[in-house]
Amino acid sequence: MRSDITNTVPSELYDEDYFLTACEGYAEFKSSAGEYLSRRLEEALRVAGVAANMRILDVGCGRGEILRHIRQLGAQPFGVDYAAVAVRISRQVMLAEQEDTIHVQQANARQLPFPAATFDRVLMLDIVEHLYPPELAEALAEAYRVLKPGGRLIVHTAPNVWYDRYAYRGVRLVRRWLGQGADYPRNPRAFLVPENMRVHVNEQSGLSLWRNLRRAKFTQMRVWLSTPEQHRRENLLFRGLRVILFDWWPFRWFFQREVFAVGEK
Repeated sequence: MRSDITNTVPSELYDEDYFLTACEGYAEFKSSAGEYLSRRLEEALRVAGVAANMRILDVGCGRGEILRHIRQLGAQPFGVDYAAVAVRISRQVMLAEQEDTIHVQQANARQLPFPAATFDRVLMLDIVEHLYPPELAEALAEAYRVLKPGGRLIVHTAPNVWYDRYAYRGVRLVRRWLGQGADYPRNPRAFLVPENMRVHVNEQSGLSLWRNLRRAKFTQMRVWLSTPEQHRRENLLFRGLRVILFDWWPFRWFFQREVFAVGEK
């Protein structure tokens, strides 16, 4: 039974401008109408192990590009999103695939409109950070409910909250010393994507995400961190520091920017 939740990000904040200029992967989407996936979507789809005839649910389907690729793999894609504009864009993407039946609808992740044990895979990509903790608990419980026994949940979230809380301060100090402080605002939520200040309410670390999946009864869990390619031209000292901070334990748990997780029912 759903709890009485009052805190939630207003759906009107997720307008077309958000999906086409701020939401991660927009550049690939705009250049190819969803034919090409961003790096994080490619990795998530690879980890999902999608096979022909599977039923796949994308919770928070956004622009719908991953639904298109699920269909191309021979599986049945289903998408839900909290934002009406995302449902419209996703349906347009699927229409371009000449789909006779399009399974995309507006719905809240806390109350999925499907029977129990319906899907082989559930994707929650870049939605976790938009859900307050009580919302996230209910959304994970719903993902568990609609998965078939042996089904798999795939999660991607960014940024890694340990980077924002601990590593970002040191990075910002160094960048200010190098004269690049204008690119590193005081509030880490404004870094790279200022729109995140309005819609990010619950960033995760690898540990907290693992705990959330465990509380939701998922098993065989695996959590790992990743980071986008930086393409920076740096001297030997900074290249060496980057290897240590991003590749060596325990530093990488603080400096890697993204968190992936997989859990099974």
